[in-house]
Amino acid sequence: MKELLLQKMMFLEDEPEKPIEEPAEELAEEPIEEPAEQLAEVNIPEDRNEVEKQAEVPEEKYEKVDVPRKRTSACFSALFLSSGILTSVGCLAGSSASSSVGFSGSYIFNGIAHMTVDIRLVVFKFFELLAVNYPSSLLLYAEKVVCSDFNMIHSTLSPPYGFVKNATHAPRVSYHDYIIVGGGTAGCPLAATLSERFDVLLLERGGSPYGNPNISNLASQTNNLAYITPTSPAQSFVSEDGVIMRRARCLGGGTCINAGFYSRASRQEVMDMGLNPKLVDQSFRWVEREVVFRPQLTDWTSALRAGLLEAGVTPDNGFTYDHLDGTKVGGTIFDPAGHRHTAADLLKYADPARITVLVRATAQRILFRNVTAGGHRKKQPQAYGVVYKDLDGNIHEARLKQGSISAGEIIVSAGALGSPQLLMLSGVGPADHLRSLGIEVVLDQPMVGQGIADNPMNVLVVPSPEPLSPTSLQVVGIRPGYYIESLTGFSFGVGNSSSHTGVIVEKLAKPLSRGYLRLKNVDPEDNPSVTYNYFTEAEDLRTCVEAMQTIMRTVDTEAFSEFRYPNQTVEYLQNLTASLVVNNRARSPQDATSLEQYCNDLVNTIYHFHGGCEVGKVVDHDYRVIGVDGLRVIDGSTFSFSPGTNPQATLMMLGRYMGLLIGRGGK
Repeated sequence: MKELLLQKMMFLEDEPEKPIEEPAEELAEEPIEEPAEQLAEVNIPEDRNEVEKQAEVPEEKYEKVDVPRKRTSACFSALFLSSGILTSVGCLAGSSASSSVGFSGSYIFNGIAHMTVDIRLVVFKFFELLAVNYPSSLLLYAEKVVCSDFNMIHSTLSPPYGFVKNATHAPRVSYHDYIIVGGGTAGCPLAATLSERFDVLLLERGGSPYGNPNISNLASQTNNLAYITPTSPAQSFVSEDGVIMRRARCLGGGTCINAGFYSRASRQEVMDMGLNPKLVDQSFRWVEREVVFRPQLTDWTSALRAGLLEAGVTPDNGFTYDHLDGTKVGGTIFDPAGHRHTAADLLKYADPARITVLVRATAQRILFRNVTAGGHRKKQPQAYGVVYKDLDGNIHEARLKQGSISAGEIIVSAGALGSPQLLMLSGVGPADHLRSLGIEVVLDQPMVGQGIADNPMNVLVVPSPEPLSPTSLQVVGIRPGYYIESLTGFSFGVGNSSSHTGVIVEKLAKPLSRGYLRLKNVDPEDNPSVTYNYFTEAEDLRTCVEAMQTIMRTVDTEAFSEFRYPNQTVEYLQNLTASLVVNNRARSPQDATSLEQYCNDLVNTIYHFHGGCEVGKVVDHDYRVIGVDGLRVIDGSTFSFSPGTNPQATLMMLGRYMGLLIGRGGK
């Protein structure tokens, strides 16, 4: 019996990860599948990946589903066998769910203590599914025990990445097929995918996210953004518009410092980007299998959801990753134990023999040489290497292998600020601007740094009579032109406890106002000068006013009344928020606050910067830098708009997507 049960669990331990099948060269465009409204039946297959997908249970409300009881019994028994403990769970082998369960929480804890991190996560999701379908108190208790253990092991164990090293240990010169600058939201999945076939070097200016509780713990999220040092995961700067900003400086990029919301780009956005829908869908699923979870709604977010619907932000789209008008529950990169998963987790798919990741490696410039273009005498620059500096100040060079079968490339994935900054520092940008700083011009490209944009954010602070625990972004109201979201558990300077303060956020979806980025100096570690020109387009201001009106209607609903003091009117909350110091912008001298003035005076950021190396202007549709050989830019700087409610889903997808295309040699 013991041997039989162990065999039934081998799909969790011994079967290798199955790669997502790559499509053929010619792919018919197919619509991206939506999660089904209801799942009448969930069968537990012999494929571990399918186990993880089914455990998500994507219907709007938990409903009882039919889990085959013999397999349920086998999985429970094998759970205990993994630590040498065989416990009877006969009630799940065929008796009713209300029968007493013959095990204790200590057995579960001891059982999972000997499992790998990957297997523990699968076990956790399995318990989550069982607790949904067999809601007995002991099963729910068992789920909590597993959740507690998962919480413990995630905070103490780092992924076993032997290929991640501090740049101080790097050789003076190294050679690779592909060199990626920027281990961020797009760079990590890109590097992991390319390493399936090529020798890859990934350079990241920040450190590792693992072992840092300010990154991994939801409750420490404010510390992650507040504690700024020369090496902290978040780097602070102020835009020329007077808005206080943060940019990521960590392996995993913005996924290490954001609020965690996961929402795919819409179908129309995918088409506008010129991407293949079928490969896009496969790439999204590759990401979601590892780092995305269904959030457990708090009372506050449940009230916000009901309030949005009552205020007319309809229809109710339930839980979905898709970007749909109305109100929905989205995915999150915070697991049920409150721990953050980042793009760095996707490096688990990398081939350790073909990848090197260097942290604390700040790129100084890209190296170019001139080559004959297309047999003509005209010289065209070709990228062949990257100069980078380690934390001790030592200079290193990474170069492309000569005569490599892959031909090799430098790929910049340093983000909407870092990528145009590095191109300019390397001599690719507006010639007059570069010469003014003493930078030798490699290519006069006036569009580098142009068209950069930010999605302006405005908020309404709501003191609550009910205690509020910190939450990630979980619910969004999507309207043409703007999105409504919320956060809780932070003080926001209103003088009361952070556990009694919430904030409702509106973000412009696709602002028309555009700005530009310039170098302040030639120091790669310094921030560039960025001007976003918020609300210079009248339509943006009109949209902000409409969004704030929607927030006020939502706060005034019966559904949200539990989280408002009855004597605090919407006008009071507006004036309270207006009294806060949220940016460095000059305020209007008028006492009366119109919503137009409110939007202008209190504009803030949600850190969704994009543009500066846009497709069609700086890079072509294959993300190759126009006028340069051997150089691509693959990140948010290539976007003309911020896709989805939060761009992180699309950026991680894009890294996987382009890695597959480049690896096939088709692009």
